[in-house]
Amino acid sequence: MPTTRLAPSPTGALHLGNARTFLVNWALARRSGWRVVLRIDDLDSPRVKPQAAAEAIDALRWLGLDWDAGPFYESDDTRAYRAALEALIDAGHAYPCRCTRSQILAASLSAPHAGEHELRYPGTCRPAGDRAADKALLDDPAYAWRLATPDAPVAFEDQFRGPQRFNPQRQVGDFLIAAKGGQASYQLAVVVDDTRQGVDRVVRGDDLLASTARQLLLYERLGREPVPLHWHLPIVIGEDGRRLAKRHGDTRLSTYRDHGVAPERLIGLLAEWSGLGPRRPMTSRDFADGFDLGRLGVDPIVFTDADDHWLLSRG
Repeated sequence: MPTTRLAPSPTGALHLGNARTFLVNWALARRSGWRVVLRIDDLDSPRVKPQAAAEAIDALRWLGLDWDAGPFYESDDTRAYRAALEALIDAGHAYPCRCTRSQILAASLSAPHAGEHELRYPGTCRPAGDRAADKALLDDPAYAWRLATPDAPVAFEDQFRGPQRFNPQRQVGDFLIAAKGGQASYQLAVVVDDTRQGVDRVVRGDDLLASTARQLLLYERLGREPVPLHWHLPIVIGEDGRRLAKRHGDTRLSTYRDHGVAPERLIGLLAEWSGLGPRRPMTSRDFADGFDLGRLGVDPIVFTDADDHWLLSRG
């Protein structure tokens, strides 16, 4: 059966942008007969906040979303990530790296395609040959691990945005697949998790489009299947054009809930953002029944002070 996943990360509370993506994902699944897995992406232990996972699950239920399996927690079983790392090392696809962020920053200041949030790794530690690295270094906290990434485009068909083409080497270089100490990176963990949970339908924000190319490289290098189909949706941004964050005020679902805003009212705003017509209170089931992907625009959704006022004025 086609399978998708809701995968909140407990590094902070869910906000309106997260809620819209999860709601559309869930609606697509329920309209299309997909199985829904709930997974908590909690490997990023330094940033994981206590109780955030439970709060995220509670927020999804408050919105009226459900799932068919889970919740599964990444941190409950990390052996599969280790096995994938070892397979990449054995095949000569991964190598150890001792570079610090400050060293990469210094080398990246003049490097092409160094982004605002991601530095392009200049290949400082990349070995000259193709000999497999020493797996014993996986237990050495001085080394992170990188995928030897070819200088070639990765093309794929996004089910919402159409043909896509990215060259990870030009954008980020040999990207991290494990942090120092051996903890799997997001890019590796999501491939391992999706394959072991049978996820073949991925719906997420279009800020992750470039990540898809990196993950497809990992699917190829690991020989993993099924390779998912992807739907990348426009994200919610503030009036300053930047993705929704604390700088735009408190847009957490928990805050609106504490102010007495009903889930039906909040879903009504998300529905207008999703092409269902003028905002009006509705349930998650009403949203799923009326949702049509063809009416969803490709431009980012702009959250305004007027939206916040509407939510709170009759909550």
